[in-house]
Amino acid sequence: MLDLFSQIEDPERDEILALRKELEQANYQYYVLNTPTMSDYDFDQKLRRLQDLEHLHPDMFDPNSPTQHVGSDLNSEDNVAERHTTQQREADNVQSTNNAKPSTRSPKGFAQVAHKYPMLSLSNTYSQEEVEEWLQKLPEGVEIVCELKFDGLSISLWYENGILTKALTRGDGTKGDNVIENIKTIAAIPQHLSPLTFHLSPFLELRGEVLLSWEAFERLNKEREAAEEPLFANPRNAASGTLKLQDSSEVARRGLTCYLYYMLGENLPANTHYDRLQIAKQWGFPISDAIKVCHSLEEVMDYIHYWDTERKNLPVATDGIVLKVNDLSTQEELGYTAKSPRWAIAYKFPAEKQLTRLNAITYQVGRTGVVTPVANLEPIQLSGTTVQRATLHNEDFIRQLDIREGDMVWVEKGGEIIPKIVGKDPNNQSPIANSPSGRPIGSVPSNSEASLSYLFPTNCPECGTPLVRVEGEAAWRCPNESGCPPQIKGKMEHFVSRKAMNIDGLGSETIDLLYSQGLLKNIADIYALTQDDIARQERLGEKSAQNMLAGIEASKQVPWARVLFALGIRMVGETTAKKITRRFPSIDQLQWATVEQLTAIEDVGEQIAKNIIAYFNDLGNLEIINRLREAGVQMESQEEEQAPQSDILQGKSIVVSGVFSHHSRDEYKAMIEAHGGKNVGSVSKKTSFILAGENMGPEKRKKAENLGVEILTEEQFLELIKN
Repeated sequence: MLDLFSQIEDPERDEILALRKELEQANYQYYVLNTPTMSDYDFDQKLRRLQDLEHLHPDMFDPNSPTQHVGSDLNSEDNVAERHTTQQREADNVQSTNNAKPSTRSPKGFAQVAHKYPMLSLSNTYSQEEVEEWLQKLPEGVEIVCELKFDGLSISLWYENGILTKALTRGDGTKGDNVIENIKTIAAIPQHLSPLTFHLSPFLELRGEVLLSWEAFERLNKEREAAEEPLFANPRNAASGTLKLQDSSEVARRGLTCYLYYMLGENLPANTHYDRLQIAKQWGFPISDAIKVCHSLEEVMDYIHYWDTERKNLPVATDGIVLKVNDLSTQEELGYTAKSPRWAIAYKFPAEKQLTRLNAITYQVGRTGVVTPVANLEPIQLSGTTVQRATLHNEDFIRQLDIREGDMVWVEKGGEIIPKIVGKDPNNQSPIANSPSGRPIGSVPSNSEASLSYLFPTNCPECGTPLVRVEGEAAWRCPNESGCPPQIKGKMEHFVSRKAMNIDGLGSETIDLLYSQGLLKNIADIYALTQDDIARQERLGEKSAQNMLAGIEASKQVPWARVLFALGIRMVGETTAKKITRRFPSIDQLQWATVEQLTAIEDVGEQIAKNIIAYFNDLGNLEIINRLREAGVQMESQEEEQAPQSDILQGKSIVVSGVFSHHSRDEYKAMIEAHGGKNVGSVSKKTSFILAGENMGPEKRKKAENLGVEILTEEQFLELIKN
């Protein structure tokens, strides 16, 4: 019986461990990288499942479980430098598009400060029945304050003797990053209070959400699109990324806003939450007008139903309703769980979706030739924006849902900037006035073999070349790399991008203009442009021509590794290009490389090797390379790049962790390689030593100590390679 019992329990124990790992990773993606990979609903459902399992297995209690703490946005461990590199690059790119100088501030993380009062998260529910259950557990007759749940980044503002002294993110709930300089750029937040205010309470803390309005969000994404940067998924991610930038002038330019929702301190006026917020409003703090004291379940439900519709007209994003016990002494009596107060709960609105007509399916061709179907929709309002287009992913997706032109489809925008089709109305009943229902006569079932030409073109919609589908892939691809306009222009846009040849002034619109005039047919044509070619174009002129030619001339000094990346060989990214050029320090050597030689390079697999060989087997590509060489583009490594500076680190595996003062992480990694060492990402018995900066991850430090791995400071490392 005991054996049988343990066999039954084992799967649940394994599930506990798996859920903890999955939820921690989701927290990291959401709070640290601002790139959520899991919806709020899925996260909360998995968290609830984990809570239930942990209750069944108390012997598996772990204080580090996601059920016992809030997600952390702290600038700690290796993610500090990772996030800073991304955000600083983002800031520099946005600034460069506005002819501003990039930030020169140090990539050090923000100072971490302990919260005066723990900053916990709220328990979430997606069910109005659960809201009712929560209300029934409260003492009889309590008043409930209903507020909008703004979808932004939590902030704690400290006022000491009337002066704003600190602004802390939630962090891990016990300490947060002090982003005071960035918070000072938000005009709605007062930096000084009247003497009457701070005489009442020398220390005052206001908590709230930092937000980006829909208008500012759309403006920012248009700028990023023009700068060829990835778009932010939603305003919350944009606000979070902005608040953690190192350049306050860029933060100010983006236009953050804020709503505050809680006041803490000593000797504060009023004994209810609602009254304190009204007093805070009188003192000049940004408090939402959409706050209501409710005395019954009916009033609470009326509030939820009203704002479920009306929130679509707000200038900022909201994702639910927060309910709080109004009386502060009752809040104190109810207390807290490990990660949330018992006197408050958040009701989350379900992901917004609407039914609309799929008017037409069109096809886009990307830089690598992938053909993507796009749904052109009858315009609808979703999450504050007008939606007219949505991705249909690929042919398999269309077949699976049997989607046809004229169908009524469900469109969802649950926290994503790119709307997606999640289903169709089987009856095709149109909710649109004066719009016919039902499919067009003669439409072909998309899941039948006869529908291929209806579903997907057999030829490229841009150049007419027959499409191919690589075995094992879902995408159809146009193989005409050198003759398909979107691919040609896409290769040029990649070639001039910042991480490649870094040619200012040659954005997508300018490339499109020069391509349409016949001045650019491939990347080599960039080096044949003249002052007159550029200046006579509409919207350009002499000054633009001078700047562009100066950028083209400067690009001739770009090192060989970046040139290889700029060529746009499929699957050869920035890091892979560096590794390849260390083995093949000139393009002449790389041109004759074999599959065996290429796959001997770290991270170069057989498919990448075949892509490189296919590139050099194309006579058109060889002609382009010769023209680039004649123009003066670097096609081989310089002597100082080829020769290692020393072999003092030969055979050593080194982990770089933390935030540094003298050099960036990338610079330290380059030093390690230049002196014969190898960069590795995790600590193990094979690790030679750790190069540790500030805020080194505690888990890495603990593991290093347990394994006896040496830890070097910046100064010790620099002294080592100097000697």
